[in-house]
Amino acid sequence: MEGSERLLVLIERMRTTERVTVAELARDTGCSEMTIRRDLDQLAEQGVLRRVRGGAVSLVLRGETMPFAVREREGAEAKQRIAAEVDALLTDGESLILDSGTTGLAIARALAHRRLTVIPLDLHSATVLGGAPDVCLLVPGGQTTPGMLALTGHLTETSLRSLRVDTTVLGVCGLSVEHGVTAHDLVEVPVKQAAIAAAQRVVAVCTGAKFGRTGLGHVCPATTLDIVITDTDAPPEALARLRDLGVDVRVV
Repeated sequence: MEGSERLLVLIERMRTTERVTVAELARDTGCSEMTIRRDLDQLAEQGVLRRVRGGAVSLVLRGETMPFAVREREGAEAKQRIAAEVDALLTDGESLILDSGTTGLAIARALAHRRLTVIPLDLHSATVLGGAPDVCLLVPGGQTTPGMLALTGHLTETSLRSLRVDTTVLGVCGLSVEHGVTAHDLVEVPVKQAAIAAAQRVVAVCTGAKFGRTGLGHVCPATTLDIVITDTDAPPEALARLRDLGVDVRVV
């Protein structure tokens, strides 16, 4: 089993099992106990678990958001394809607001070669774009959330309300015709709404799994979106319903 695949298996186990042993993980993955110990040590550093004698105890409750470094690894290839589609969608000279999150970070990496004005909504993307020679980087103020480093609060919202941009690239925690765009963290809702209001075009980006989820905070109806870019795991019936609303849906 490849290292990245093995880590995803271990992460999924920690989502559903409070305590695991090195011996049972080695048996289930077909790897040596030494390899499993190294993997568990790595996940402990990322805040997924706590190492105990002979195994590990989960630090992530069922349904709780995983640490940023872990989520960045999940669906990495799909996020890269989504990022490439966003890159193709933009014209040099455009201005855009880039939402926080792991898909947003993949997009930041894809846009680092472009001549654009970018307003990123987290410090992960700001760091990537800060080294891009042709990107005009504007960083709004605000308070950062732990781990994710998303910019939130009054300063962020006020900064976005003072702008008018060509495109907002919006990350979503959940998306459906019934509930629209939703977010798990309530402090992100007004920031996303301000980003939407500042843009002439709203592009939502999400992996297919987001169509089966609904976050606590309502951001906007699905009809607010101009374009949705997702991957091949997205349920066809959900995509068809979005298209019926007039949303341009792109599957990559």
